Amino acid sequence: MTMANSIDELLFDITPEILQLAKLCEESNAIEKELYTEYQVKRGLRDLNGKGVLAGLTNISDVCASQIVDGEEVPCEGNLYYRGYNIKDLVNGFLAEGHYGFEETTYLLLFGELPTEEQLNRFTEALSERRTLPPNFVRDIIMKAPSRDMMNSLSRSILNLYSYDEKADDTSIPNVLRQCLNLISQFPMLMVYGDHAFNYRRGEDLYIYAPLKELSMAENILMMLREDRKYTPLEAKILDMALVLHMDHGGGNNSTFTTHVVTSSGTDTYSTMAAEEAAKAAAEAGADAAETAVQTAAAPAETAAAGSVITALTPEKAAPAALDETPAAAPENTAEKDVPDTPKND
Repeated sequence: MTMANSIDELLFDITPEILQLAKLCEESNAIEKELYTEYQVKRGLRDLNGKGVLAGLTNISDVCASQIVDGEEVPCEGNLYYRGYNIKDLVNGFLAEGHYGFEETTYLLLFGELPTEEQLNRFTEALSERRTLPPNFVRDIIMKAPSRDMMNSLSRSILNLYSYDEKADDTSIPNVLRQCLNLISQFPMLMVYGDHAFNYRRGEDLYIYAPLKELSMAENILMMLREDRKYTPLEAKILDMALVLHMDHGGGNNSTFTTHVVTSSGTDTYSTMAAEEAAKAAAEAGADAAETAVQTAAAPAETAAAGSVITALTPEKAAPAALDETPAAAPENTAEKDVPDTPKND
């Protein structure tokens, strides 16, 4: 037996002794289930009847999945609201105006109101300028010991960014906003480069492209993710809508609740966001969503499937959009978009 094999067995094998100790842990820490009912203990974010537990207040977003009919709560067709705007109206609005929605919706969620054209341009430029990582971060952090789990990869990268920030522990609102704007801009690189690093370890080619300032968040993800850097406008719009739909969902989900708990201790932004990503990894839906986002962006989308997504977001009778009075139409241009040569990112 080699030294490497011996260490692997020592660290990673579940031995009979570990099994025996694990059984002892279960027996000595078990609590009778009836006690949770007797003392009305909320085991997580839902009560014993499966109803959500009130754990905080938010004016950022709201999910409506039920309504009161004849004094009883019954399920209804779900609606998602950002700062009071129905998500369908928001999507119809930026589709009708012919621009991507992620940057505009980010502004709305952060600052509580839709930006003017000038405000949106300045905000988009600010995010574009922040699409960069510290020198050698990709080589020293992302490329070493890449993870097969996207949330694990993101958490590790976020925690390492702490070491590069001289004001990492400053929790004043201006500094936290600066850190959040940086992370919003850096997440696509952390995600895509982490995916490439893992696939490279599995024998695939490695290609690392730097993001382009003139491209939207969705366009940059597609460009960086694909070896030929090509994507269609339709693919970019679909990914942009997926990003908007996943930006916030009610404030009561597992990861958001984790953020509330961790920030209450006064910890730094990087530790908070790493914990939030860890909460997503613990929930199958969160981890699957991240993996699916990468896989979806990596493979060319079928026009028919993409069209069905747009149809699903468009009401049968088009209501006035939040950003424009003209009903949105599905994009017709599906030609691949060539991206100009872009430098490699180390």
